[in-house]
Amino acid sequence: MKKIAIIGGSGFENPEILKDIKEIELQTPFGKPTSSFKTGKINGIEVCLLSRHGRDHSIPPTQVNNRANIWAIRELGCSHIIATTACGSLREKIKRGDLVILDQFIDFTRHREVTFFESFKEGELNHTPMADPFSEELRQKLIAVAAKLELNYHQKGTMVTIEGPRFSTRAESHMFRAWGADVINMSVAPECILANELGIPYAAIALSTDFDCWKTDEEPVTWEEVLKVFHQNVENVIQLIISAISTF
Repeated sequence: MKKIAIIGGSGFENPEILKDIKEIELQTPFGKPTSSFKTGKINGIEVCLLSRHGRDHSIPPTQVNNRANIWAIRELGCSHIIATTACGSLREKIKRGDLVILDQFIDFTRHREVTFFESFKEGELNHTPMADPFSEELRQKLIAVAAKLELNYHQKGTMVTIEGPRFSTRAESHMFRAWGADVINMSVAPECILANELGIPYAAIALSTDFDCWKTDEEPVTWEEVLKVFHQNVENVIQLIISAISTF
């Protein structure tokens, strides 16, 4: 039976998309998740909604308890995870308001807990394969629905996840472009790693809100600009998620 977890980033965690809402508080071996779970249904499919940064957005990226979040999602019996995130574009072709269905990441975080395996049991060496970290099944569902809805989207993209909460220097922004990154954020890589360790298919929809700071003919990114573009385009992400879940 399918049960979908949605991890909402800035403003994506609107519980009004659910019917028959209940609230669940969980404790895990890794502490408390960053919010309670709002559970309910979308077109008959069970859904669990988690706010990555807390309902009041009080938790900075480095302090997000990703291990508790992903562990709790498994405890709730979720079969798939769809994550949402605002991001900066590192490519001219990825415009403000465009959606990117991620297929690769570069983890440039330095202070996150990114494994459940803090020690190996005798005879068990837990080196999780990560060549293709995002679920292709979920990606293809999202791509098909994005096309049907005629959204401005990109079928793939490499996300570099930085520590934050500061934005990049211009030198860093150019470096990430040289590495092959297409977009940049502060959240996706650790979640994706942990979901893979627990064997939960994970996909992420990235909403481009700015051009980071590599473009000299653009003003460097500010939080105010991120929020402005985000609010202008968030409905596209919500419609994509609702329509994609309806295909399960």
